[in-house]
Amino acid sequence: MNQLEKSRFDTLYQKHLTTLKLQGKADKTIDAYTRAVRRLANFVDRCPDNVNIDELKAFFSMLIDTRSWSTVKLDLNGLRFFYKHVLAIDLPWVDVVKPPKTQSLPDVLTTDEIAMIIHRTRDPRFQAFWFTTYSMGLRLGETLGLTVDDIDRTRMTVHVRRGKGRKDRFVILPRVSLLVLQRLWHSHQHPRFLFPGQPGSNDSHAQKIMHRSTTQRAFSRVCNECNIRKHVSIHSLRHSYATHLIEAGLNLRSLQLQLGHSDPRTTARYVHLTEKSQHNSAVLINQTLSILADALRKQQVTS
Repeated sequence: MNQLEKSRFDTLYQKHLTTLKLQGKADKTIDAYTRAVRRLANFVDRCPDNVNIDELKAFFSMLIDTRSWSTVKLDLNGLRFFYKHVLAIDLPWVDVVKPPKTQSLPDVLTTDEIAMIIHRTRDPRFQAFWFTTYSMGLRLGETLGLTVDDIDRTRMTVHVRRGKGRKDRFVILPRVSLLVLQRLWHSHQHPRFLFPGQPGSNDSHAQKIMHRSTTQRAFSRVCNECNIRKHVSIHSLRHSYATHLIEAGLNLRSLQLQLGHSDPRTTARYVHLTEKSQHNSAVLINQTLSILADALRKQQVTS
């Protein structure tokens, strides 16, 4: 990219970044949408304000070959935003790529597997992190962001702030989770964070929370040590929590509020993950086919 192109790109890129912030987009969305514009600029080696349809087809073909479909969709949405809000150009190429609609079901950990993961974890911080995440069905970032002031020991609730969609919610605080968090806090006594980072030997002075990648690597490592071959991550603790509560008889509306889902259909998918639901389905299917088999036998006798 020559200097003239780079200068024009820098101006448009800054406008793109500013517009995303002014529209209140989440930090992760801003990162993804700006990355999409940088990636296209690098691919065509010039400012991407006048790319043609063939160049876009080549770009997305490269993405499909080298990246996941989730990345393809993020780049598609990021470029749509760039063209609409920054360049004010219609999108004749909007149908260049159509990612397939898939609905995969996540792997779920059993309570025995979760207990093994917590037991095998050597660092007490991570032990408390796994337990807290599972016992309240939290997302990774929600657990990381917990503060001392979020814990209400009178109402036995936790104030989850700025969850997905920047929405707050209150979740039930189990008594055993309170004990785990109290024990953790006494180990570092940070004035604000429950999961502070470690700028040295004294994490009571930490200015930041633990890093996401630190927890993710620790979880992956302990799962390997436990010989768990399922495709799981820290987020699987949340999936497992939801599945186990449905198996225990919690209604979907209560679970929806606990998880902070806007759409009840998102919560309903956990019904498909429960062993009890699968067992009940199997019983009904077998009963129905037994009736059919009996009817067939009667037909054979009378024929």
